[in-house]
Amino acid sequence: MTELPCHHNLDQYLEEWIATSGLGTEPEGPLFPTLRHGRLTDRTPLPQANVHMMIQQRPRAAGLRTKISAHSFRAIGITTYLQNGGKLEIAQQMAGHESARTPGLYDRRNDQIALDEVERIAF
Repeated sequence: MTELPCHHNLDQYLEEWIATSGLGTEPEGPLFPTLRHGRLTDRTPLPQANVHMMIQQRPRAAGLRTKISAHSFRAIGITTYLQNGGKLEIAQQMAGHESARTPGLYDRRNDQIALDEVERIAF
């Protein structure tokens, strides 16, 4: 497993979550416990299936038809990192891939076709 520093925004969000949820009193408990009817009832870890369900519900609630998964976040993260000048070799390390080719599969920078290019089509 690769250990990475926490982005300052994530660090802030996690600190707020821990303080608001009261999870700081149980440092050995899961960071994301199961909620029952919007309330913390015990310290059962949130099942992976629930995470997938929540991720899929968000676009639908926003009226989007796009399929999104946890894998989508990985692709978006790697693409954003590379768009901001990141290096493929570092993306490889951050994602914990053995091959530099693997994070390249997540790179969506070439999926975007600039409007200028489309405007070259003349009738």
